[in-house]
Amino acid sequence: MNLEEQIAKIVEANGASLYDIEVVTEFDEAIYRVYITKTGGVELDLCAEISNELSPFLDVNPPMHGHYRLEVSSPGIERKLIKPVHFQNAIGEKVKIKIPGKERLKGVMKSADDEGFTVGTKEGDVTLKYGDIGTAKTYFEW
Repeated sequence: MNLEEQIAKIVEANGASLYDIEVVTEFDEAIYRVYITKTGGVELDLCAEISNELSPFLDVNPPMHGHYRLEVSSPGIERKLIKPVHFQNAIGEKVKIKIPGKERLKGVMKSADDEGFTVGTKEGDVTLKYGDIGTAKTYFEW
């Protein structure tokens, strides 16, 4: 079992789902971010509980070399879509897609599978393969 699977088990034991993990550097500090989701939303107390369980686990199974800070949070209302399951879970939501060499695409996620996805736009449905896009994210109109 790899590290991500072990982290997912800890997250799931707390009633949430692992959305994604990323490593970023901000102000010369390495941050190991664990994004979680839960039906009905993610509250701060849940993030703290999961962080308290992950911290000693990651002390024994370090996710990276050197010093880092652990953060556990929700991916937010406007979240990156990276894995096929992210696209599948975004069906019915508004999305923005960047396609290399072309303009951005905006619309509603209509369907998604392991190969690609379909977005309903003002001009009609557009079907794309994951390898043909740059970035994708959900968005919320305020």
